[in-house]
Amino acid sequence: MPPEDSFEAARKVKEMYCYTCSDIVKEFNKHDKEPAKFIKQWRGIRLKTGAPYACDIGYERFLGPEVLFSPEIYTSDYITPLPALIDKCIQSAPIDTRRALYKNIVLSGGSTMFKDFHRRLQRDLKKIVDARVQAATAHHGGDIKAKPVEVHVVSHPIQRFAVWFGGSVLASTPEFFESPQLLCVKACHTKAEYEEHGASICRVNPVFKGMY
Repeated sequence: MPPEDSFEAARKVKEMYCYTCSDIVKEFNKHDKEPAKFIKQWRGIRLKTGAPYACDIGYERFLGPEVLFSPEIYTSDYITPLPALIDKCIQSAPIDTRRALYKNIVLSGGSTMFKDFHRRLQRDLKKIVDARVQAATAHHGGDIKAKPVEVHVVSHPIQRFAVWFGGSVLASTPEFFESPQLLCVKACHTKAEYEEHGASICRVNPVFKGMY
């Protein structure tokens, strides 16, 4: 594959051929037993010369998405899988909101569009939550049984552009430019204001009431 085309080719391969597997070992075995069934071929045209080229896509189809669930197979610097991160985030929320958060996990972004991504995420997160519930029950000797926690990952039609969609909704409101609720403090700044005050004007966000 031409180096200058690698990024664009990788993006298209990711969108067209990659998927989330339920068990990486079983997936390797499936590919090894019937390689012709699972291997796909990407064909492209070199941007500089117009010459055609081709490359086979095998294990990469499921190994790419697997980095989100088993990062340790790629690096030892970062080994926390996505389900554990989500669980940690919800556990840091107020205790009376956690059940609602677990059953309303909404996907957003292009890398959540892999086939069966939401099923894998829901399954792995459910395992973490169920293990905690069982540990709590065992801690009390089985006399007090913890109520099961519902885990639901929401996959929806606009999840690929959900972040942009949310930002566009905010920007379309009058409050984005001038908000009475925020004592007439704007949630955005004009180019002229930025040029006058510099980068420091972006360090205070009236929407999130924080300083960065």
